[in-house]
Amino acid sequence: MTIVIETQDLVKKYGDLFAVDRLTFDVKKGTVASLLGPNGAGKTTTVEILEGLRRPSDGRATVLGYDVTSEYGKIRKQVGVLPQDFEPFDRLTPTEAVAYWGRLFNRAVTKEDVRKLLADVSLSERAKVQGIHLSGGEKRKLGIAMSLVGEPELLFLDEPTTGLDPKARRDLWGLVHRVQKEGRTVVLTTHYLDEAEQLADDVGIMHHGKLVARGKPQDLVATHGAATTIILGGAGPAGLHEVTRRGIRAVLDHDDVLVRVSDPSEMRIVLAKLSSIEIDLKDMYTKRGTLEDVFLGLVGAKMEEGVLQE
Repeated sequence: MTIVIETQDLVKKYGDLFAVDRLTFDVKKGTVASLLGPNGAGKTTTVEILEGLRRPSDGRATVLGYDVTSEYGKIRKQVGVLPQDFEPFDRLTPTEAVAYWGRLFNRAVTKEDVRKLLADVSLSERAKVQGIHLSGGEKRKLGIAMSLVGEPELLFLDEPTTGLDPKARRDLWGLVHRVQKEGRTVVLTTHYLDEAEQLADDVGIMHHGKLVARGKPQDLVATHGAATTIILGGAGPAGLHEVTRRGIRAVLDHDDVLVRVSDPSEMRIVLAKLSSIEIDLKDMYTKRGTLEDVFLGLVGAKMEEGVLQE
């Protein structure tokens, strides 16, 4: 597959601080690639170097075959960008903003193109409202529409669903899938681990400027041993006693008993032992290992709504 982004020993320093520390990775054409990491991990700095907004301190990076430090004029015509801190023009309506953005970058945009872009992000009913009166979620939608002006070959989306309600998030996921089906490439940074798991073909987890793991979401879960959990709902302390006295390791979470099984080959044995225990249950179900489990294991942090909790 064609490589559209490639970095080699990429470095960004601020004094003695390495924001990006010898980062080497690539992104293949037609894929959705996601960078994950806690605040300060280097995700946004890396993306801003690739977008031509920051100059690297050392190393090399190419986008669409062009060097980001010396050939960005050739890159900018083929990329769309939604920055993390995007704010629309206060006095322009979404219709005017999208049309202006197209003219600003010399991209041919018809009235029908503008109408379709706003429809794609569910902004048709707000197309004539000035940007100053849009909600936070509507502003993000407008930013996504503007990033798609001119059908760019490569799309950078930095925290695209921040402030969106669950339905709007799902709608955006559908839009990203449509962009990918058209053969275009998406680079996504997000604090929502379920979003990366749903959208990304290739996930890179960053910590302290370094890439600590990379792969398909399902491969990361398998490689890093994220356990499948059997939940015995309502089993309580008595249930925990019955489970552990049969040699099964378990913990009590409120009134539920949790049994974690890291090796899939052990699942049948554990289930057979559990089936022989006579305890009152409200429910029994399994929860497979997730990308969040991998992240917690590798980074030792939890991300929720952009807030890092140690």
